[in-house]
Amino acid sequence: MTDADINARFAQVRLISLDCDGVMTDGGLYYGPAGDEMRRFHVRDGVGIKALINAGVAVAFVTASRTPAITARAQALGVRHCLVGVETKLAAITELGRELSIRLDEIAHMGDDENDLEVLRAVGLAMTVADAIPEVLKAAAYVTRRRGGDGAVREMAEQLLAARRRSIAANPPDRS
Repeated sequence: MTDADINARFAQVRLISLDCDGVMTDGGLYYGPAGDEMRRFHVRDGVGIKALINAGVAVAFVTASRTPAITARAQALGVRHCLVGVETKLAAITELGRELSIRLDEIAHMGDDENDLEVLRAVGLAMTVADAIPEVLKAAAYVTRRRGGDGAVREMAEQLLAARRRSIAANPPDRS
C-alpha cells in the first residue's frame, strides 16, 4: 500500500480503536506491594488522543485486560468508549461501530499481538507499533516508528490529523 493510499484511509477514519497493553503501554506489567497491577502510559500519547477527540474522531480503548488503571486513563483523557475484559475484539468493535453508526471501513485499529489480528484484517485501516509481533507487522498497513508505550499513539494521531487537513484542503466543503 502506498503512502497516498494510507493517507486516503486516514482521512476516512471516524473511529480509532486502541489496544492498551503493548500499544498504549510498553507491555510491561508492574505490581504494587498489595499485588495490584499498574501500567505506565506515555503523556504524549494522551495529547494525541485528546487531539483526535477534539477533531471529532471517536476513540475507544479495547482490551482483554481488566485493570482499573486502563479505565482511569480513559477517564482522564475523555475517552468515552473504554471496553475492558474483551475476549473477541472484532465483535466488540463491530457493535460499537453500530452504536455510533460507523462502518468497519471507517474504523482504524491499532494492536500489537495475536488477539488483534482478526480486527486488523477486518477494519478500514490496520495499524501497529514498531515492536509488534511479526504477524501483526505483516497485517498492518501503517506501522509507527515508535514502540508501544513510547509515543506511538501520538505519532499515529499526528499522521491521521495531517491526512485529514490535506484532504479538507484538497476538497473544501461547498458553502453555497
